[in-house]
Amino acid sequence: MQSTVIDTYQQNSQQAAQQADNFKSLANTYALMRLGVFAAAGIAIYIGAVNDSFNVIAITIPILLFAFAWLVQRQSGYERQTKYYTNLKQINDNEIASLQTRSNLYDNGASYGNEKHFYTSDLDVFGNMSLFQLMNRAATNPGVAKLAHWLSGPSKKPIILERQTAAQEIANKNQWRLEFQTQLLFANKIEGNPLKGLFSFLHAPLNIPGEAALTKYIRLAPYLLLIAIVGSFFSPIAKLVAILLGAANLIIVSSKGSYISKSSAIADKISKILSGYAVVFDKIESEDWQSNYNSNLAQKIKQNKTSKNIAALAKLIDKMSYNLIMIVNFVLNVFFLWALKQTIAIEQWKRNNHESLEDAFEVIAEFEAIASIGALYFNYPQWSVPEIEDGQTYTLVGKNLAHPLINSTNRVTNDYELTDTFKIDIITGSNMAGKSTFLRTIGINTVLALCGAPVCADNMRVSVMTMVSYMRIKDSLNESTSTFKAELDRLQMLLAAVDQEYKVFFLIDEMLRGTNSVDKYLGSKAVIEQLIAKRGVGMVATHDLQIAQLEQQYPDYVRNFYFDIQVKDGEMLFDYKMKHGECKTFNATLLLRQIGINIPSL
Repeated sequence: MQSTVIDTYQQNSQQAAQQADNFKSLANTYALMRLGVFAAAGIAIYIGAVNDSFNVIAITIPILLFAFAWLVQRQSGYERQTKYYTNLKQINDNEIASLQTRSNLYDNGASYGNEKHFYTSDLDVFGNMSLFQLMNRAATNPGVAKLAHWLSGPSKKPIILERQTAAQEIANKNQWRLEFQTQLLFANKIEGNPLKGLFSFLHAPLNIPGEAALTKYIRLAPYLLLIAIVGSFFSPIAKLVAILLGAANLIIVSSKGSYISKSSAIADKISKILSGYAVVFDKIESEDWQSNYNSNLAQKIKQNKTSKNIAALAKLIDKMSYNLIMIVNFVLNVFFLWALKQTIAIEQWKRNNHESLEDAFEVIAEFEAIASIGALYFNYPQWSVPEIEDGQTYTLVGKNLAHPLINSTNRVTNDYELTDTFKIDIITGSNMAGKSTFLRTIGINTVLALCGAPVCADNMRVSVMTMVSYMRIKDSLNESTSTFKAELDRLQMLLAAVDQEYKVFFLIDEMLRGTNSVDKYLGSKAVIEQLIAKRGVGMVATHDLQIAQLEQQYPDYVRNFYFDIQVKDGEMLFDYKMKHGECKTFNATLLLRQIGINIPSL
């Protein structure tokens, strides 16, 4: 099943590489043809000069200039196609790398890491080799932030179900997803957040004095000057008028130079990305969406004609760049007051579109986050769509649950059942037997389920609930915090969450390890009893067998499970399978002996 998915991406990559080579060859051909036209122009000028024939130059040069411009346009188109298919190959190669090595060219979400979050640090949600690195296909900062938000807390059931349907639709349109990512790849290479500059630009009007009157004059200016120029062939006065009009136009443009400079300086910074986004908006608008979630998102930009509006702004900014050529700048400003005309046109665009544009870019972010989930559905067809349960009690049932970040050849599956009830499960076991990995397996699959993603299991049913973990407790020199103090802080957070948050499901791995064994046992027992009193639900992994005795004291609330080892000929054998009851076999003594530390028998 996995090999079939990889084969699909490999075929896509090969086809994209072939297309890139074809268009590169065409671009090179047209580049050579441009050189030929340039050489032909030189020959024409030489022949005309030698034969003292201006007609040869007058006829051939305009034709050759037109041919040269056409060739430039064609070559640019082929170069864009070359870049597109090169990027498409890169996108497909990235999917292969993700499946084989868990690498990813997109952001791994490390900036969202927070050790004080309820669970993201303990469950490897962000950072290197994390869940986010596995999932993320968002190139824009808003898209990355959107996916990070979805993974940082549970969503409501209707939203989860909508995302499931939307992501599965995108998984079924996998070629669309790959092309969507290809068209957005340019944003993955941009440092910072250029959209902030765009939004600031849109919400900062220039308020050009006399704009209404100038707009009317700019429309008339080229006609007035043309009439004066034609009249100058018949009247000296008309010639003077033409000169005065041209000079007046330059003076008007110059008088508004500060406004033009402000608009141009900001516009230049965003011009390169606008055309790219226009294509992305069109990609969303032109697709036939069936799911309500995707359809409603697309409708938000369709009704405002976002792709056309963005393309129009990009074109206006591109026209402003004509001023960079000195002679062209002079002619355009004399006849059309060009720089001022484009500045006013951009201001008018801003007034008509600034309110809807931020919402439009939010649509792209949503599609990036949904596409990230959709990639999981396509890449791991053996994973299942979890059922989301209702009710005030807790349900978390999984068949053959496995950790999605462990390679499929190495991962071991386990079943778990908590159905419509309130329970605390005590999990005892030997070192390295699988307790911590199982807690993380439960946690990370629940995070996936509650954001709308598939889970690494044959099937899963889960309530909407808030995960809180107590696993990787560390001291902090910067905060002058000892390990024990850090544990107390985490316990305080957990107990407060049980009181204040919606349906907390906790994962505790070896409580109070930073103190002596007596206080550790008494403190752990007291915490669990307090959690029972609060109707808390979750799992507690521990080496302390005495904690398992709580099942006798609270038989209706506490359940015992364990992970054990088998010792055969002095060798430890791990099956990493969870079983009912208390653990009877431990391996610390054997492990110590293996490194040369002999412990006398009692």
